[in-house]
Amino acid sequence: MATTVEHEHQVLRYRTKQRIVHALLATSFVVLLLTGLVLLWDPLGWLAAGGWSRLIHRIGAIGFLAVPAAYLILDRKGARELVYDSFRYDRDDIEWFKTMYRYFLGHAVEMPPQGRLNAGQKLHHAAVMLVSATVVVSGLAMWFFKPQLGASGLAAAAVIHDLSMLALTLFLIGHLYFTYVYKAISGMTTGWVEEADARLEHSKWMDELDAQAEAVTVGSGASSHDEVSQEDQSQEDQSQEG
Repeated sequence: MATTVEHEHQVLRYRTKQRIVHALLATSFVVLLLTGLVLLWDPLGWLAAGGWSRLIHRIGAIGFLAVPAAYLILDRKGARELVYDSFRYDRDDIEWFKTMYRYFLGHAVEMPPQGRLNAGQKLHHAAVMLVSATVVVSGLAMWFFKPQLGASGLAAAAVIHDLSMLALTLFLIGHLYFTYVYKAISGMTTGWVEEADARLEHSKWMDELDAQAEAVTVGSGASSHDEVSQEDQSQEDQSQEG
């Protein structure tokens, strides 16, 4: 199956349903962050008049809580892969960490070979999952169990909640930085990335795609990564039509 002209020399990195979940996570987090600032920062306190900011904050919380469920419902395979990959590290990942300063400065050339996620992305995703759990637990405690917590318990939950949101905000800043440095925004807006960039930054993943495609398309004229990308897109389109 040949690639379309539109996506020539590109690889499908994020399926549509993965991008939908990402959008839900990003939107709900930004809502929580902005409304949380309104509730906590005195100069913005006037925006909290009437209780609207608190209501919007809780709507954002529901969206944030829905992210794992949405991922499992929309793309169970992708959700499993993300969790598995985020907590599994090999020797190449350890070597990547040793030279991660080069990647931070925008130099991906000659970095140790990486899979679908590089070591930094794995650590980022793992940290986001764990810290998000503390945001959820502390937030639910303040929302539904305020009387049972008492003054000291409520204060502790608030500190944990605020520090966790601060950590997620720092993760977001780092995420946006690398998205800019490596021009990765197209991967999440369209799902497609340049083949050359994928081979540079995720060579082990590309080798896996090539091997998978070669196993089922021996003798075809299409390049292996195009076969796998198009197969993923075709299966996704079929599931959406169903």
